[in-house]
Amino acid sequence: MARIANVNPAFLFPGQGAQQPGMLHELVDDPAVQLTLDEISDVLKSDVRLLDSPEALNSTVSVQLALLASGVATARALQRQGVTCCAVAGLSVGAFAAAVVAEAIPLKDAVILVRSRAEKMEQLYPVGYGLAAIVGLNERQVTAIVNAVHTAATPVFVGNINAPRQIVIAGSIEGMQKVLEEASRNGARKAELLHVSVPPHCPLLSSVADSLRHQLNFMQLKPPKLPYIANVNGRAVRSASAVATDLADNIAHGVRWHDATIVAEELGCNLFLEMPPGHTLTDLAEENVPSVTACGHNGPFQTRFATRRRLSVLCEDPNEAINPIARCSPRLENRISNALSDRSAVGRRSGVATNRHAASLLPARRIHLDY
Repeated sequence: MARIANVNPAFLFPGQGAQQPGMLHELVDDPAVQLTLDEISDVLKSDVRLLDSPEALNSTVSVQLALLASGVATARALQRQGVTCCAVAGLSVGAFAAAVVAEAIPLKDAVILVRSRAEKMEQLYPVGYGLAAIVGLNERQVTAIVNAVHTAATPVFVGNINAPRQIVIAGSIEGMQKVLEEASRNGARKAELLHVSVPPHCPLLSSVADSLRHQLNFMQLKPPKLPYIANVNGRAVRSASAVATDLADNIAHGVRWHDATIVAEELGCNLFLEMPPGHTLTDLAEENVPSVTACGHNGPFQTRFATRRRLSVLCEDPNEAINPIARCSPRLENRISNALSDRSAVGRRSGVATNRHAASLLPARRIHLDY
């Protein structure tokens, strides 16, 4: 199927924190999904579908492998139905799924790397470390607080810049608690620990990055077939070596996620499709990149983007735009039909869609951040 006029999707892949029990069993019923899950199971020598139980998801290894499987399987199902994308971006472990979909790295190698990455993360810091989120202060303010608190005994670092005023920090629990207390005194709306038991995206995990870099030296990566937006510098990269560097280094460096979404917009992407599970990246985009229509998942492939009302401002024929998506998600057909009747109330505009309608569908703000 040819690219739909004026609709340029970017595929976004969430990181740890988006996982949900049953996530692999709630994926769309599509041959591409089953083939992908079978391919991953062959590499693992066990059924990847067993990794989404509540008990299994207590393990960082299970979580990261399940997210890789969910992201790649869904993207392949969409592609099989004719949905193309103009760029890919994945947050943290989501970067591996993005690299697979961009055909920069074989799925088999991505599975090996993700399993190794997660195992080493668990082994290094089993207790006493993690992540925290600060909402309401900017990067400069958070960096100043972190620098004042950080010591060798209580290490803490700025991790992800998810949005201009939504910052994730990583390090020791003791050090992070001091930062959170000071952030609250300085006007942060929210400052709290996240349910993550390892400290990614900071120098504490440099040895994991070194291990990944060594393994990547023995793998055959290729230049991505579409722009791959990197975690570490938030820029689009087009060489195999640049993708490899980002896959290895993002575990020990902060993630410039907000910059990455701005770059996707500058590349001409006007529709962000977040792969399941969850919708954290969608929420961030709707709040901070308002010129782009962002679409997340809430339940068994219940995508917010699958409404003709929202796509009607992006293309001449919303039927043409939504048909491949509807085929991937039959449960959405009634919603699509109902939304089409509202098209006249929305009207058409040149350029890119806004998110005013989408924002009205969002639940209340919550601290549920991917890393």
